[in-house]
Amino acid sequence: MVGELMVSARREFHAVMMRCRKAVDRKNIHYVSKFEIECLLGLYKAACSKGKMDRNRFRDFLHREFSMTDDILMDRVFKAFDKDNDSLVGPSEWVEGLSILLRGNMEEKIQFCFDVYDLNSDGYISREEMFHMLKTSLVKPTSDEDPDEGIKDLVEVCIKKMDDDQDHRLSFKDFHAAVLREPLLIECFGPCLPADKDVKGFLEKLSVNSK
Repeated sequence: MVGELMVSARREFHAVMMRCRKAVDRKNIHYVSKFEIECLLGLYKAACSKGKMDRNRFRDFLHREFSMTDDILMDRVFKAFDKDNDSLVGPSEWVEGLSILLRGNMEEKIQFCFDVYDLNSDGYISREEMFHMLKTSLVKPTSDEDPDEGIKDLVEVCIKKMDDDQDHRLSFKDFHAAVLREPLLIECFGPCLPADKDVKGFLEKLSVNSK
């Protein structure tokens, strides 16, 4: 009986791995190796042995592995992973999303960050969305000055610098062009990509744990 269950589990794991590999190939994400997919799926299975990954487990993972702390942005990263909008991250979504965070090129990361910052998923980053994200991600001032005024000023600076078509909001085209001009703007509304040191540490840990 135990042997049959192990065989069944291996078959299920292999089937999931093949689905992930096909999904990654469809998106032309060729830099994720078969070995890394196997490692990521092993980590996924350990994190949620039954069913898919829910929001709380996902946020715990982001905090533990990538030092992310902003609740709003972690929720938005979760939504960026959850392509089928079922409020869960499945194995294929897990591999596809992490492939961008770990080894994505600039174009993929620009799209990912825009999707995170577009809080209502209407295709634009509005003034209100900018204000909301900056208010939660910036360090609180120590003076008696109204922090909202400083954030509003910063929003205006972002609009002036990035809003090429001057419609008082950022389309993907605006955001994309601004980041290509100045790459540091890619996370201008809050950290939603792991730091290089966290990526390196995670990949090293992934390799060690797989042995």
